[in-house]
Amino acid sequence: MRIFFMLLPWLELATLIQLGAETSVLTALLYVFATLVLGLLVLQRQGVGMFQHLREAQSGRVITGRLLLDDMAVGFAGLLLMVPGLITDVAALVVLIGPLRRRIARFFAGPQPEPYAPRRDGGEHNTIEGSYRRLDD
Repeated sequence: MRIFFMLLPWLELATLIQLGAETSVLTALLYVFATLVLGLLVLQRQGVGMFQHLREAQSGRVITGRLLLDDMAVGFAGLLLMVPGLITDVAALVVLIGPLRRRIARFFAGPQPEPYAPRRDGGEHNTIEGSYRRLDD
């Protein structure tokens, strides 16, 4: 994995050179500029959405882990779009697709524990009524 991250800039450069050779240099430059602008727009939109979720949480609504995961993943996709190259753009598109993003998150996170729900006793309940007095006062 470490080798992949060390080779990623070179692989990105190779893909951009190949794109420029297949189409034109101007097309490759426009592609890089367009994905940069798209990444900035995604980050801006996601930032506004995160602040709205935080305001809702302050008013008493609880933020779930899934909501935070989605917010952070879409922000990460915006950052990936800003990196010039085709490999990170494909990774960003994978992250932007909601069901695919959740499936990948489940794969890396493993099975989620079931929430605790106390079991109710189905038997007959007896209520004992009475009064009490503390002896240590």
